[in-house]
Amino acid sequence: MGGKQWGSPSPRPTRDYPLLVPGHAKTPARDGATRIVETLRRAGYTAFFAGGCVRDELLGRQPDDYDIATDAVPERVMHLFPRAGEVGKSFGVVLVQAPGSRQMVEVATFRADGAYSDSRRPDSVRFSTPQEDAARRDFTVNALFLDPLTGHISDFVGGQADLAARVLRAVGNPDARLAEDHLRALRAVRFAAKLGFEIEPATARAIRQHAKDLKGVSRERIGDEIERMLQHPSRARAARLLRELHLERPVLDAEFPAPLGHSLESLPIEMPFIGALAAWALDLGWNPAAPDAASTRERLVATWRPALCLSNEDRDGLASTLGIMTSLLSAWPGLGVAAQKRLAARREFALSLTVLSTIANAVAETVEAHVRKLAGTPSGISPPPLLTGDELIRMGFPPGPAFRVILDSVYDAQLEDRVQTLESARELARALGV
Repeated sequence: MGGKQWGSPSPRPTRDYPLLVPGHAKTPARDGATRIVETLRRAGYTAFFAGGCVRDELLGRQPDDYDIATDAVPERVMHLFPRAGEVGKSFGVVLVQAPGSRQMVEVATFRADGAYSDSRRPDSVRFSTPQEDAARRDFTVNALFLDPLTGHISDFVGGQADLAARVLRAVGNPDARLAEDHLRALRAVRFAAKLGFEIEPATARAIRQHAKDLKGVSRERIGDEIERMLQHPSRARAARLLRELHLERPVLDAEFPAPLGHSLESLPIEMPFIGALAAWALDLGWNPAAPDAASTRERLVATWRPALCLSNEDRDGLASTLGIMTSLLSAWPGLGVAAQKRLAARREFALSLTVLSTIANAVAETVEAHVRKLAGTPSGISPPPLLTGDELIRMGFPPGPAFRVILDSVYDAQLEDRVQTLESARELARALGV
């Protein structure tokens, strides 16, 4: 494709919506992306900002990154930017470092997609026009092109009107868009929740009809979308949309018939993924105070591990967070000082306490106050052990099963301030070893 300049007016009546926050996007990343556009223009090519960065700027949001669409084929882009790298040659995508920024910018050639036989990627693509490129994108609000030099918007699918109406609508036939890539159902949920948009009825209907097809999508891709949803403050609305659109069952590979609770919406804005997962478990009906809480927790974690492609660390963190909540509700008052300190010292304790506060705030506040008192004792919550295995060996104890028993018993005494010096720890060890 040569240096032809494609016309930018939309084929439908529309108007340009100015940036809602003038100067909002003047960042090194944007300036660098603009310089890439300028370089392409000087070489005779068309180049626009494309996709989510345009959507976000029109909404007054700071884009996470910038993408550029152009009529320059990948070979010409790499000729203009010798240090660029192809990340998707068959899809016409080149990764260019924005001048003056560490930001990497995807520069993609306008394309039209062939059939999607694997419901993920097109079997073939051909380089095309801005109009055809817009027509192959997922949602109208993601199919806009912005000229960063003039501020003009090229809108071939009615994306500006949907932005103004705060509506998420599939480009063209929603059934066709969902059939091309079933993950678009989850992307619709994430965008609608994050942006506070309503999903257009025909698009929502297509998502429900294709919900069962999500089981054919790789679990890694599903888990990534769910993690992005739960790490955003709109996580509670995302969970509601997953249920309303019949996506909950294919995502989690299990049925949760109980009415949704309110833990997700009660979480602090900043919440790690594991904490949000634990709150979602509460919203879906897992009861940390039930007699069978331990067994249902094990089944839930065993199901979610493959369903969401959780890492071993995330799986263990979720299990620990849920388990600590059960301990706080059922066992905390009856635990001795040492056991309470050991529980409070666990990595997920603070996270568990925050999640627990969404369903039992009085309990959480009581435990938190008690932990503050424990922290004020001479030994604190988690002091370095006075007695170690090396010290036991120096004292003449042979390594063996009794080692751990002695070390744990001496450390409990240290946590309870019954021993406060190495010598007193040694004396207790000798007494225990007799």
